[in-house]
Amino acid sequence: MAATMELSCWGGDWGLPSLHPESLTVMAYAKFSGAPLKVNTISNSWRAPKGDIPVLISEDIVISQPAKILNFLRKQKYNADYGLSAKQGADTLAYIALLEEKLLPALLHTFWVEAENYCSVTKPWFASSIAFPLSLYLPGKMSREALNRILLTRGGPPPYSLSEVEAQIYRDAKECLNLLSKSLGTSQFFFGHTPSTLDAFVFGFLAPIYKVCFPRLQLQEHLKQLPNLCRFCDDILSCYFRLTVSGHSPGLDIADANMQKLTQLVNKESNLIEKMDDNLRKSPQHPSRKLRTLKLAAGGEESSPLNRLSP
Repeated sequence: MAATMELSCWGGDWGLPSLHPESLTVMAYAKFSGAPLKVNTISNSWRAPKGDIPVLISEDIVISQPAKILNFLRKQKYNADYGLSAKQGADTLAYIALLEEKLLPALLHTFWVEAENYCSVTKPWFASSIAFPLSLYLPGKMSREALNRILLTRGGPPPYSLSEVEAQIYRDAKECLNLLSKSLGTSQFFFGHTPSTLDAFVFGFLAPIYKVCFPRLQLQEHLKQLPNLCRFCDDILSCYFRLTVSGHSPGLDIADANMQKLTQLVNKESNLIEKMDDNLRKSPQHPSRKLRTLKLAAGGEESSPLNRLSP
């Protein structure tokens, strides 16, 4: 019997299973490869070993960092890259390095450094997801770590102003998005019709930019000018993330939930009509009442549940 694998990660919102890029990357790869992960959302990053998120636990094995988690899943025979050529494998590594160098700094800045976004969206959301009193401390700690990580990607403390750093990282991010859009073209995924590691990383980086509603939207606005990347995110969300992070049916989107409810009501209505028909067949002295009874049911007190269903 295969060992149980549990993934601890930050929760989601705005239609995303997680707001955390690294968590989204691992979750997407698990979906692509068919890995049976049990996903647990956490409210305190310090509960994770070394404070790293996401964390995969399998028996006595504890693994953090997306690249290491994905390598572990491959060793367990959950491989989304088995169909790639050697060149495509090399391209995957090159693109991931490009994402981390060019897109990640702008993503971190959008969430954690841009003052308006941080104060109105990021800090309140994470604070509401973290137990008191850590909710008063952890968001600020995460913001400082994000700024340090941005500066590290720039090769150390720059000799120019922070505003120039900001302008440069957004220029780099937009160039990266343009390159990704050109590489994807009209394909469903980056290497054809089957998703791979590269698709998991790109989705993990793009989906938070695409979906989260920030007051300052310059990176999101640029992404939305690249419809193939937006379609890429939408397709993965609709095809692979139809369930909640806990894996239960309430994670179905609103349209699916309404359709399920509608189907149940239709079935009940059919049963009701069948019972009415049976009763009418047992009353031969009034053979012409069948149609009149159905018309009354459509407009009277016993009206169809379908008519009472909210749009």
